[in-house]
Amino acid sequence: MKNKVNLWGTQGATILGISLVLFMLGLLLTIEYHSYRLTHDAQERITYKVDLSPDASDSLATALRDDIAKMAVVKHVDYISKEQAAEIFAEDLGEDFVGFVGYNPLYPSLMVNFNVNLLPDNSSDLLDNFCDEMRRHDFVTGVAYQENVVSELREVFFKLSWFLIVFMALLLIITIVLISSLIRIAIFSRRDTIATMRLVGATSSFIARPFRLRSIAYGAIGGLIADCLVFVTLWAFGNEFGVSLLDRVHLPWYALISAAIVLVGIVICYLATAITVRRHIARA
Repeated sequence: MKNKVNLWGTQGATILGISLVLFMLGLLLTIEYHSYRLTHDAQERITYKVDLSPDASDSLATALRDDIAKMAVVKHVDYISKEQAAEIFAEDLGEDFVGFVGYNPLYPSLMVNFNVNLLPDNSSDLLDNFCDEMRRHDFVTGVAYQENVVSELREVFFKLSWFLIVFMALLLIITIVLISSLIRIAIFSRRDTIATMRLVGATSSFIARPFRLRSIAYGAIGGLIADCLVFVTLWAFGNEFGVSLLDRVHLPWYALISAAIVLVGIVICYLATAITVRRHIARA
């Protein structure tokens, strides 16, 4: 009875240790996803304002808008006429400035946003070419955008991505070491069983089979528990800070991260078990 209790205690401790290690890995993967998502959304919110001449007709502006919209890297483009610009400015200002000034000094413009996913690595060259091409039109007075913000966002995203990638690589190494140690401890407690099976003439594959199947179960259960902990953490964080982290748009990526956690747990547990059991069989 005591041996049975010890066995269950060893298995429970092993699964708990695997779950906590995989939880940290899953949490870091989730942070990497959301950091990419936030940077991606911030880059797509950067608007390139193509200022048009006040004499530009709606037909010319509409034709240019349609040409820009046909570009593969453009997400969407909006045409804002002088009247619409005046309405927006008056709404922000809180009063009708046109009646006070006596005329509408604002220019019509095109507001262009790019699809970051479709931009090449040398996106700065492409965007500069876009600005130069717009300025070739006689009725375009200039192209304005927050150049400093664009460059800073790229630099921050590049540094953050590499930092998280290096940190995840280190955490993955730690995960492999810790899970392997837990598996070795669990199998070490069954060394007498392995020796007995070896003495009665059991083959190596027959001895290793139940341990391998158990390791797969350890990895799967530990991964599922880690997934639950990650979702509970996201739910608690979202409720605490009023952030929507469990929207439907995130669910496919969460499902991919969850599957990756379970798969990593199964692979590491299986390989660690196969190596450890082989050593114990060789010594028996």
